[in-house]
Amino acid sequence: MNETESQMDLQDAALALFLEANDPDQITDILVAALDDALRLMYEDLAGDTVH
Repeated sequence: MNETESQMDLQDAALALFLEANDPDQITDILVAALDDALRLMYEDLAGDTVH
């Protein structure tokens, strides 16, 4: 399992806990973390490309 899959599993577990607890602040934290991960992955992908 790679790092991205591991993060997704953790986020799925956190989302399940949110749905059980019904805490809107917790879902906001989960969504912000997911957005940060997505933006980091996009940045890493773009940073790896070179222009010739």
